[in-house]
Amino acid sequence: MSFNDIIKNSVLKAFSTPGFSTTNAVISLGICFCVAVYIYFVYRFISRTTFYDKSFNVSMAMISVIVTGIILAMQANLIISLGMVGALSIVRFRTAIKEPLDLLFLFWSISTGIICGAGLYELVILVALVCTMGILFLQVLPIKASPYLVIINAQDKAAEADILSIIKKYSPRFKIDSKNIGQHGMDLIVEIRSKKATQLVDELSEIKLVSSASLLYHDSPVKN
Repeated sequence: MSFNDIIKNSVLKAFSTPGFSTTNAVISLGICFCVAVYIYFVYRFISRTTFYDKSFNVSMAMISVIVTGIILAMQANLIISLGMVGALSIVRFRTAIKEPLDLLFLFWSISTGIICGAGLYELVILVALVCTMGILFLQVLPIKASPYLVIINAQDKAAEADILSIIKKYSPRFKIDSKNIGQHGMDLIVEIRSKKATQLVDELSEIKLVSSASLLYHDSPVKN
């Protein structure tokens, strides 16, 4: 038998002989489903109520089970693995990720499916525990002060000195994001970090030339 015949027989054997085990598939899918449910509840607990999307959470959790099935199918037969590579290469996902934390959970879900499909059950449980502890720890990690935007409408530019002096008292480090002066007065948008932001707004509103003072939580990344 020549070398070409050996290669040909090995390839044909890989194409025709399935390596699928029903018991292994049930165990892998069962463990993956349990971890997926765990990810579902962790995401529900961590995500904010205002931005929580149940359909995204369900889809994200079930991605783990689907990925596990794909990995098991790819291990079973070489033809299926090549077909999967071709099929997945033409798939395009265009759903925008609104929250950075959603991307973390999405990768966690996909990696769970891959690890369960590979049969590394101890690893998938360890990853779940470490991810949970890391997320909870970093979520409750205290910061110096929350970022806020103070929007001030004054009747005259003369009030700017009093406004800035009060802002400096509550937030030594601040940044004027916008300043608009017109015939009807002055508008200021100031970025601050203060634990007493509400008291700051109350004191600003007491200035005679200030018509209104509003406080907004600045939820975007802030460069220091």
